[in-house]
Amino acid sequence: MKSDVPTTMSTAGSAQLTLRRLILYVLLFALVMIAAVGLSGLLERLFSSGAVLASTDVAGVARSLAFTLIGGPLAALLWWVVWKRLDVGAERTTAGWGLYLSAVYAVSLIVATTALLGLAASFIGRAEPQWYSPLSNGLVWAGIFVWHRWMWLHPVKHPVNLEDLPAVIGSVFGLVVGAVAAITALGGLLDVAIRGYFSLTPGGEAWWQSVLRALVWAIGGSIVWWWHWHRGGGRKIDTTLVDVALIGVGIFAAGITALGGAAVVVFVLLRTAFDRGDPMSELLAPLGSAIAAAAIGALVWRYHRVSGSHRSVGTRRASRLVTSGVALAAAASGVGVVINASLAMAVSPLAGSGTRTLLLGGISSLIVGGPVWWHTWSPTRHPLTADTIPPGRRVYLIAFFGISAVVALIALLVIGYRFFEFILGEVTGGSLVDRVRAPLGLLVAAGLVAAYHFALWRREHVILAAASPARARTINQVTLVTASDPEPLSKAITRATGAKVAVWKRADAGGTTLPAGVVPPSEPGLVERVVAALEGVAAERVLLVIGAPDGQVARIEVVPLAKTGFSQ
Repeated sequence: MKSDVPTTMSTAGSAQLTLRRLILYVLLFALVMIAAVGLSGLLERLFSSGAVLASTDVAGVARSLAFTLIGGPLAALLWWVVWKRLDVGAERTTAGWGLYLSAVYAVSLIVATTALLGLAASFIGRAEPQWYSPLSNGLVWAGIFVWHRWMWLHPVKHPVNLEDLPAVIGSVFGLVVGAVAAITALGGLLDVAIRGYFSLTPGGEAWWQSVLRALVWAIGGSIVWWWHWHRGGGRKIDTTLVDVALIGVGIFAAGITALGGAAVVVFVLLRTAFDRGDPMSELLAPLGSAIAAAAIGALVWRYHRVSGSHRSVGTRRASRLVTSGVALAAAASGVGVVINASLAMAVSPLAGSGTRTLLLGGISSLIVGGPVWWHTWSPTRHPLTADTIPPGRRVYLIAFFGISAVVALIALLVIGYRFFEFILGEVTGGSLVDRVRAPLGLLVAAGLVAAYHFALWRREHVILAAASPARARTINQVTLVTASDPEPLSKAITRATGAKVAVWKRADAGGTTLPAGVVPPSEPGLVERVVAALEGVAAERVLLVIGAPDGQVARIEVVPLAKTGFSQ
């Protein structure tokens, strides 16, 4: 019997090696972070107080000194050990090396960028900017970023795996920072243009100062995004991670931003026309930011839709499905809110402006989400054949049916709770409809979405089932008579015909009597020959006899059995 001890020892040794590598890289990451924090603290005190480092905050200075003078040399020593180990090719292929560089790359990029952009923005409109802390953080973390980017691009010791992570990290971070800051800057400008000069002047600050500070962040974030997406070649990398980042940020997040901003714009316009209960200045307050969010979100959304059109077919389909899902969620929530407000008005015809505002909010969401969903999903043009049903569509239908069914179930439970609470008289005041109108609207909207997607899933399931090649089960039972190992033969027969297999073992092989318990080896290619022999046989029961070899090949005899001649 073959021993499993070498295999067990090899597995244990591999696990121990992986654990050692993990501990090594985690420890190196922690030491680099500690040294960076300590050095930035010392630089901040040097910039703020000159040569007198410990004039105030002795504990802070002591901490910075300990982190720098102890953590720094230890980090350098451990890095040198890791760097020498990377001369071995197996070390460069480990996931730990790539994950370590990715983690430090992300942290250093985020901290350095935010510190330097904060430093630049702090000089706008402030007589005495506090530049010590952002400058020290920016210098230290920028140095760490350059150091680790050099290691990532090293011609020999760069990580073999996870080569797309720097592009994804930088492009996503830069895009988020740039888009949010651009919305803030543009929203501030539009707010001044719509509501006047005093809308952005709290505490006597000039309106252009906050806009200019946001513009600095927008330019900085755009530069980081451009450097990683275009200069760094992120848009040319064809990996799953890049596709996920493109769809998750450029399509999903940007789509939510654009639709949300557009819905708020429509809501404000409807309120100015039908619900002027508040002063005009308050009604128009969210309009500037909403227009900016709709514009910037649509720009980012459109860019990534066009960029995704040059990628794989699966990526293009996924982007359309995500767009459809975002729009459907907006439209469905609008339906629920409209039902909620309509029930409130039905219960109390003299309802105040609060109910009217709620109704206008639901209508706004429905007006924005409905047309986008209709254009993207095209509900009047469903696939008619199995070849036109993309694989991701089935996942989309199941996901939306499941989510909406869960939402409907929760809403139904809330309705039941409110109903029994009302019947038992636990809470006095208010009608039953007024208590259940909010979950009832949610239930109706989620129920409609679930029913629609389930009906589509059923329809396409029938199309796919009809198009799949039907395996005719022409044999119900096979009686196999063989002297060789029957297990592979039985599995192959069941897989090919779907029949049940009853095995009778021969006591002879090649005309000789076999000792008890001896099974001769199977003939090479015997399984394939047995399956081929059963092709085209149509009988309820079949006797399959594998006879004695004729030379080097065993004889195969297939005998269809009549139903009347079979006895059990």
